Amino acid sequence: MKKITPMLFALTVIAAPPAVSQTITNEGSSSASHSIKTSPSSFFFPHNWIRGYTDFAVAPSHNEPDLGRCMYPQPVNAGGTASLCTAYARYLFSGYLEIQPLARTPLRHLFLFFEPRFSFGRNIPQVSYEGSMEPIAYERCIGAAFELPRNLQLRVTQHQVDYLGRYGNTLGPADLRTTGPYGLYATVSVRWTFGGYGRNGAPAY
Repeated sequence: MKKITPMLFALTVIAAPPAVSQTITNEGSSSASHSIKTSPSSFFFPHNWIRGYTDFAVAPSHNEPDLGRCMYPQPVNAGGTASLCTAYARYLFSGYLEIQPLARTPLRHLFLFFEPRFSFGRNIPQVSYEGSMEPIAYERCIGAAFELPRNLQLRVTQHQVDYLGRYGNTLGPADLRTTGPYGLYATVSVRWTFGGYGRNGAPAY
């Protein structure tokens, strides 16, 4: 028994330094990690602070989007032809962009968004179906949103449409002279997302 006791003591002394060293290493790592998180440079531009998507769509013949600009059916001119209000799109180029530059303070839940859509084409239903990529309209939504608990967002949005090229002028008797789908408006809304949809790369609440 007297021989075993010194041996156990020796083993304890030998094993102790690595444990102490490990503790010091862990404390050092924790301190370094904390200093990185609280660094002033982390106030701006968190991971995925700018994000979004782009989309290009083609509408087959007889499926052209109606931008609400033209009367249908169109009145016929004296020569027996339609009045050539051709604001029916063939191609749609759109996208969505979110910008959330702050990583700290309650303002980290604030982000800006921009949703543009361009329409191209030159068609008249039941009269003319073409593959033209003539610019028709530039439609966009722009606004700001604030993240709330339980996957809710408070959003303020403005929507506007501008017609391009010759569509900025009168297109004949079939032209309703409207400003596009729903025209110019602003809304305040609440959005709820579920099932993991949406902004997974944004800073957590």
